[in-house]
Amino acid sequence: MSDHPTIFVTGGTGHLGYALLPALLQAGYRVRALTRQPERHPWLAKLGEGVQIIQGDVTNADLICEAVQGCRYVVHAAAKFAFWGKRDQFERTNVAGAANVMRAAQIAQVQKYVHVSTVVVVGKPLAERLVDETHPTNPLDPYQRSKLHAETLALQAYREHGLPAVVLRPGAFYGPGGRYAFNRLFIEDALKGIRIQVDGGNYITFPTYVGDVAQGILGALHKGRVGEVYNLCGETLTHREANQIVSTEAGISPFRLNVPGWSMILLARLWTALSEYTRIEPYYPLNLRSYVFNNWRVSSEKARRELGFAPISFREGVRHTLEWYEEQGIGRRKKRT
Repeated sequence: MSDHPTIFVTGGTGHLGYALLPALLQAGYRVRALTRQPERHPWLAKLGEGVQIIQGDVTNADLICEAVQGCRYVVHAAAKFAFWGKRDQFERTNVAGAANVMRAAQIAQVQKYVHVSTVVVVGKPLAERLVDETHPTNPLDPYQRSKLHAETLALQAYREHGLPAVVLRPGAFYGPGGRYAFNRLFIEDALKGIRIQVDGGNYITFPTYVGDVAQGILGALHKGRVGEVYNLCGETLTHREANQIVSTEAGISPFRLNVPGWSMILLARLWTALSEYTRIEPYYPLNLRSYVFNNWRVSSEKARRELGFAPISFREGVRHTLEWYEEQGIGRRKKRT
């Protein structure tokens, strides 16, 4: 892009931001990235002068309004994501914070506002039904409810105030730059020797490589239709298939201890109850149920057709993730020949 438009990005130092900021720079954007603690992310310095760091968070409405001025685009990717926590914690960041960013985008009259939501606003996929953008939403935990509330506000702002909003719903993030959720459950735990699977590994999961989400955001900026929702997900596969691929690529044993689902739910109930006293997030929180004990047959056909979304294979994504883990000193990949 010859004029190097400026884009304001929230969540720039999160798991997605680790892939998104370099992708935006490579595409020719100048980036203003919002982060609460830039000193905790030394990799930002490697991105060069194309990134301007704004220290703060989305709950500071005045700061956000000032930061968005002069920007042509906004990508709102900041969110509190956890499987455990109180409702007001999620609402403060994911709803009130998102509303601040939307308001600032309207005042600045940006050309496109890309809102990063999540496919888990569905809550519990209906049996044998493909999870496309028309699937009913019935969020089951505070995080899911807050994300649905925020994307509803974005679409309402489009209808009532002309905010040029595009909503993206990625699947379960994995890839370099993060050690939570899918990365931990399917990759890091296996590298550390915690190798279990539930009910024979037959449930269907919905991994989405963070680099693919970054490319999906670029597609939304260029081609996304305002007022529309797009799923962004890689190939869906069973837990057993995912475990086999991770084991092969990491050069570790394919063995997984099979545990019945009821026993994991019981453990999660006890652990979650204990956390009310310790105030430490349980290793297996009860809210993991809707993510793990369901069949997530997610369709990204709309994004493929309209945004040019073309996710890499899960095997390739796992290779990139394992390389990053090895750089962090966690696990060693087998040498490929």
